Amino acid sequence: MKTILDLIVEELKPAFTGCGYDEKYIRVTVSNRPDLCEYQCNGAMAAAKAYKKKPIDIANEVVEKTAGSKMFSEINAVMPGFINIRLNPCYLASYVQQVAEDEKLGLNAAEKPETIIIDYGGANVAKPLHVGHLRSAVIGESIKRISRYMGHHVISDVHLGDWGLQMGLIIEELHDRQPDLVYFDPDYTGEYPSEPPFTISELEDIYPAASAKSKVDAAFRERAQQATFKLQSGYAPFHAIWKHIMNVSLKDLKKNYGNLNVSFDLWKGESDAQPYIPGLIEDLQKKGLAYESDGALVVDIAQEGDAKEYPPCIVRKSDGAALYATSDLATIIEREQDFHPDRYIYVVDKRQELHFIQVFRVAKKAGIVKEDTPMIFLGFGTMNGKDGGPFKTREGGVMRLEHLIKNIDEKVYEKIQEKQKVPADEMTRTAEIVGLAALKYADLSNQATKDYIFDVDRFISFEGNTGPHIQYMIVRIKSILEKYKELRGADAKVVPIRPAESETEKALQMALCRFGEVTESAFYETAPHKLCQYMAAVADAFNAFYLENKILSEEDAAKQAAFISLITLTKRVLDTCMDLLGMESPEHM
Repeated sequence: MKTILDLIVEELKPAFTGCGYDEKYIRVTVSNRPDLCEYQCNGAMAAAKAYKKKPIDIANEVVEKTAGSKMFSEINAVMPGFINIRLNPCYLASYVQQVAEDEKLGLNAAEKPETIIIDYGGANVAKPLHVGHLRSAVIGESIKRISRYMGHHVISDVHLGDWGLQMGLIIEELHDRQPDLVYFDPDYTGEYPSEPPFTISELEDIYPAASAKSKVDAAFRERAQQATFKLQSGYAPFHAIWKHIMNVSLKDLKKNYGNLNVSFDLWKGESDAQPYIPGLIEDLQKKGLAYESDGALVVDIAQEGDAKEYPPCIVRKSDGAALYATSDLATIIEREQDFHPDRYIYVVDKRQELHFIQVFRVAKKAGIVKEDTPMIFLGFGTMNGKDGGPFKTREGGVMRLEHLIKNIDEKVYEKIQEKQKVPADEMTRTAEIVGLAALKYADLSNQATKDYIFDVDRFISFEGNTGPHIQYMIVRIKSILEKYKELRGADAKVVPIRPAESETEKALQMALCRFGEVTESAFYETAPHKLCQYMAAVADAFNAFYLENKILSEEDAAKQAAFISLITLTKRVLDTCMDLLGMESPEHM
């Protein structure tokens, strides 16, 4: 289904070409001055230089050629050469009805579906999720959902940190705490226990204790490094401990990601990439791409036309150890073999940009990935406290994500309790649904690359540009539809959306017809904030329409039924947007 913008361009083509102007100059946008017009064409401005004419003269010629168009109720040329357009209400209503009848709400699904890898987890095992993990999870999940709605085959990977020094630290701290465990008996030859020697709470205490100890105890740190080396070399007792760490951590991570309504297709980690590293190093050397520099093995990534100098990518340290870049390259090899992706999207802290520039360039230089395969680094900004610094607890520590979610849920619970509109048996679940939308919308409504201030009181407000405000609009529509059904019963007929008779009715119809265009833009620009902006605009348009029209008390049954068709589509659009962003709406608020 073509977008309204595409259809306007098609309508203007005969006028431009009929006046002798190339159709490539037709540029149509939604007007940012709705008081003056709904759409604007700047084609005459673009064509003026090529045809050595005044823009206003070109605009007047084109407008004259469109006389009699059934699409436009008004089209005129204004200085210095803009073409201002208003749509015919009958044409608009017909288009919005097509949107309502379309399974994808007017979205042009991908003609050639791609296989897309989205890497948006990055949590470390043996550590709880904290606020620093929020943005990658929330942004990545929305991009996954938008991509799938577009018709693409998406594989999401959590890509866990599960193979570094933290493993050796945990093993040695466990050794100090429980030296009698069979894993530390060099003479033990039996089967290793199936039950882990620690709970998730104990494990989460072991790592920070070990990390702190390694900073003041050089001998302990040396032991941890040796333990890491032994683990990575396949030492069976330590591999058995590693499996326990993984099993206990994964169960907890899946629970906490689940609380965010975030899921992954793959729960792989750095450890899965290790078998591919020897072949990677050998291939880089064979192709003459890797060379020694100060004992390390590096690959140059500088390219002609670079605006700044990029350092070589280190793929092996002087002591023979692999680095994150090596692991990430090996992971790409694994993904290429398993999935042959057409596109990669990495949702990572923007401070890692240099790292991924290096990895992507080496991957293409070495032929691991085709030169024309998009490899997108979506670097996100930080979530800050009201003081402008990194968001922390009152004690100054990093807040656990589950504690943040709990705090928001409690504040929302208090708020809905005050309103006394939610049944008692729905209170807890409603607070969870609204709290999660408040948290996610606050994050996603900002452009991903930008930092933002975490302000829970503003985020949970039922008014303004917030998740709960949009949920409140959806709940209001649900209530109207339920009451209408009770009112009309068997007489409730579904009728087509009618031509708008008021500005608010037309504004709502115009907002609804843009769903496909906005969703497509959010995918291609990896910009979920665009969907948030759109959802807010639809909610505001509905609210203005609702305040002006007494839907349930409307005496004209046909008019009332058309209103119901319009708000039914509004709810469907808002529900779809919510789902694409990983949210939902409650039954009552």
